[in-house]
Parts: sequence; structure tokens; C-alpha cells
Amino acid sequence: MQIIGRTEEQRVLTRCIESKNPEFVAVYGRRRVGKTYLVREFFENSFAFQLTGAASEGMGMQLDYFNKSFKRYGGSEQNPAQNWPDAFEMLKGLLENSKQRYKGKLVVFLDEIAWLGTRRSGFLSALEHFWNSWGSTRSDLILIVCGSASSWIVKKLFRNRGGLHNRVTKRLKLDPFTLAECEAFFTYKEINFSRRLIADAYLVFGGIPFYLDLFEPGKSVVQNVDAICFASNAPLAAEFGELYASLFEHEANYVEVVKALASRRSGLTRNELIEATGLSSGGSLTEVLEELELSGFIRRFDDFTGSTDRYLYQLMDFFSFFYLTFMAPARHQDSHFWANLNGRGKYHAWSGLSFELLCLTHIDQIKDGLGISGVSTSVSSWRNPSKDLRMQIDLVIDRRDGIINLCEDKYTLEPFEIDKRTAEKITARKDAFVVHTKTSKAVHNIMISAAGVKTNAHSHVVEKVLTLDDLFRQREG
Repeated sequence: MQIIGRTEEQRVLTRCIESKNPEFVAVYGRRRVGKTYLVREFFENSFAFQLTGAASEGMGMQLDYFNKSFKRYGGSEQNPAQNWPDAFEMLKGLLENSKQRYKGKLVVFLDEIAWLGTRRSGFLSALEHFWNSWGSTRSDLILIVCGSASSWIVKKLFRNRGGLHNRVTKRLKLDPFTLAECEAFFTYKEINFSRRLIADAYLVFGGIPFYLDLFEPGKSVVQNVDAICFASNAPLAAEFGELYASLFEHEANYVEVVKALASRRSGLTRNELIEATGLSSGGSLTEVLEELELSGFIRRFDDFTGSTDRYLYQLMDFFSFFYLTFMAPARHQDSHFWANLNGRGKYHAWSGLSFELLCLTHIDQIKDGLGISGVSTSVSSWRNPSKDLRMQIDLVIDRRDGIINLCEDKYTLEPFEIDKRTAEKITARKDAFVVHTKTSKAVHNIMISAAGVKTNAHSHVVEKVLTLDDLFRQREG
């Protein structure tokens, strides 16, 4: 099968094969983003050993899976491992005896590592000893660990202060597909969608390959959404609950935060989150927010002023936003829900908010469209502190070349027409930004409009217009 996109990730894995040193590779990212697929397809399933952890299973069952994999890859059936130190000792012997059967590097793939490393299992210390005492001496070894619980990998491996400190040699964070990669994916599946239709699909599912792979040729986007989300036995009917339960212990608190952020797409400060969820301020909330951010579901967005008490937390997961907006309220009601809702007021309100999220996930493409790919920038949001004139700018691009771009997003079928009222609103927003931030830089309004902007007496209020085609630009690398 073909690997769509993932160009830089494939380069990194190729360098691992060519390396004269042992390699310890950590692959992480949101559930369903294609981590396992990438590793298996790149190495063509040619592993010296592979083990996949099982969700919600204790050490005994995980070791049972290890013993079965050990046998499958040529190990002896006698004396099965009773603990992780024994298991890794057996793995050493297997790999030492496997060299004659494999050309080049020995690739060991431990998938869903967080499920293997259950509390008090001893897995992490055994992995540490395996690598430090043996693996790090083998120039022919590539150890790949992979997991959807990104926070586990970050905390247990990247931030490890014990024997695994600074041992990971390559970090591969898999992001969802961009629009351009979705276009290539649909082309590979022989699904003929226009860019507008691909964007429509993206607003629902984001760039998650697992979800997009559920699309059937010959059906429209609307028909596919109904089949995938609303039909009887729809494959994603229970996805939201399973998604968070599989990644987080005591997932209820995580879901409460996600629900609160879904109700305010513009984002919430920490204090606003506490008020909205009823969760108490402290270490537990900090952990929930950090783990959701590390797992790619939310982001903490800096305020342009740099004020730490004005950090905004925003929901970044398209499917979670879609589920909470439409699927949860519509459960068991209408198998053609999306077809019947499409084009109505609630649809337009949601699509406008989801398109803002789409723009926030395509910053590189926006910079390329502005011709500033090589210019150092910082990206933030801004809220007007004045209670008399409430306004917010979700995307502020502060450029090293002396310009600040204030972005406005519009998702319309036809070119957007800037009328007098809209022009006055854009101008007032810019004026308030300049006054309150006291910036000395030139401030330019830009509009990201899916279908462009209609030229009229007010269109000059924006200095630059980007369209949907700009968001389909191939990212560099």
C-alpha cells in the first residue's frame, strides 16, 4: 500500500536505517492519525519483533501477549516470561539469534506502549535496563515505540529524569493530514471530490486518516457523513466516548473540559474553564489541560500581549466539535440528519466556526500564501480588554519584518461581499488592537475567504485576500 504524505517522517526513518548508531524512535500523536500504519508500511512489516499493548489489561495479560509474539518471531516455547525484566532478557536472546535472518537493521516495534507500561508493572524500568545495558550498544538496532497516549510518551520518555533521560534519538509527532494530503488521499482512494467538498469533509473529521478511510466512492460528502455518523450502526456512533476512555484515566474530567471548549469555540481562559466545568483549580486541572494539549485535542494559545493570565484554551479536534454540536443531541433520531440539516442556519454557524479552526491548523499555508514563509513569526490571539467593546481576534500573525496581520475567516459558497457594516467592524477591530497593544508596527487586515472576496467600495479594508486554494498549498519538507 501507499503512504500518503508523511514526507519528513519517512526521511527520518530512512536516516535511521542508514545510521551507524543504535536508534530509539518514539512515534506519537492523536488516536487514529496513522502512526501504526506508517511504521508498518514503511518497514513493510519486516520486524525482528513486534508487540502491541492491549487497552485496559493488566500486566499478566500483557505478558501473555508478549510470550505469544515471542513464539511467533521464533522464540522458544519454554519458560514464558513472568515479568518484564525476564521478557526483555528473552528479547535480547531472540534478537542476538535473529541477526542471521535479517539483512541490515533489526527493527523492534512496541506499539501502544502506554498500555504495556501499566502502573507497578515494572515495564519502564525493564525497558530502561534493556536499552542502557544492551540496545544502546547495538549499531544494528532500531527500537520504535509508538502510542496514542502522547502525554505518557512525553512524560515517561521525553521528560524522564532517570535512566531513560535523553535516550530517545528521534521524535516523530504525527499530525493530522493537511488539506493537500487529504486531496492526495482521496485521489488514491479514487474518490473524486472538488476542493470545496474536501474542505467540507475536513470540517467534520479533520485530517484523521482513519475517519477519511471510511468514505465510500460514489457517495457525496453529505451521504458519507450520514453513513459514517448518523446511520444505523454508523461506525463512528460511539467514537467520541471510546476516544477519550482509551486515552485517559478518569476521562470524565477531560470530557467536561472538551465540552466547555466546544461551547465556546473562541476559547476560554483557565478561570473561565473552572467556572464552566466546576472543576477546582489546582494540579488535577493542570494535568487535564496538559494531557489534552499533548494529545492534540486542545491548545493553549498565547495572548498577543504576553499576559499569562489571559492564555486561551481552544478545542482543536474537529470530530469532537462536530460530535458535541450535532451527534450527541441527534442520537437515535435521523439516519439522514446531515442531509436534512445541510445548508440551514445551524449548519452555517457551525461551518463558520469550524473553518476558523481549519485556518488555525494551516498556519504554514497561510504564511506561504502571504509570501512570508521565510519570515520569522509568532502566532497568537487577542481579546479586547475593554468591557465596552468586546471583540476577539483568533489569529494574529506578528512578523519580524515589521508587520502584524489580523486575520478574518469566511466560509461561503460565493465570493464574500464586504458591506459597509462589515468594513466598519474590521476597521474598529484594527483600531482597538492598535490602541490597546500600543504596537508601533504596521497592522494589516487579511481575509481568508473560501471563495474569495467580491471587489466593491469596501473591499479595500483588507490588504490581502487568501482563498481555499491557498490552504491547499503543499507544506514544505
